[in-house]
Amino acid sequence: MTRPTPKEEAVREQLRDRDGAGAPEEPGALERPEEEAADEAAVAEPEEAVAQEEQELDPLAKAQAERDEYLELAKRTQADFENYRKRAAKEMAAAGERAKVGLVRDLLPVVDNLERALESAEDGDSALARGVRLVLSELQGVLAREGVEALEPAGESFDPTFHEALSTRTEDGAAPGVVLDVVEKGYRLSDTVIRPARVVVSA
Repeated sequence: MTRPTPKEEAVREQLRDRDGAGAPEEPGALERPEEEAADEAAVAEPEEAVAQEEQELDPLAKAQAERDEYLELAKRTQADFENYRKRAAKEMAAAGERAKVGLVRDLLPVVDNLERALESAEDGDSALARGVRLVLSELQGVLAREGVEALEPAGESFDPTFHEALSTRTEDGAAPGVVLDVVEKGYRLSDTVIRPARVVVSA
């Protein structure tokens, strides 16, 4: 049998040393899968804890939370209904006021005609005149009870809010802008002018 030469012997030893040593292992290379598994477990653990906590929630605390939620809802509903009630009452009052103003405006020509009938009556003491005066008095009483006020501004300063100037006239002793004659009486209901007084103003 042929013995290996020293050179071959040396090559073989180098090969054995290299195969025996192998590739150096990275520190912690074998630990990585375990660390990754631990990280995944740590992420999954809070979710499981939350789910378990929700399942184990105290029934009393849950009932109290629902009670507070329903109580808050009831309060909001009550506040909304109270606002609606006030708004509806206000709108109803405004509608009633508009209806009253419209009715009074329709009755004013009747009052004017009754007053003209009395002024033109030849015999103010006749039965017809007394009847007309009675009807006029009752109608004026109804208007007064409803808050309707007649505007007869003779001698007052002209106010465009309540008066309508039909013409102007120069008159001795009268300051400019004073109402000299009332051609047609005006009427107002509270602060609402139903009909302005039609007047003649001094120039």
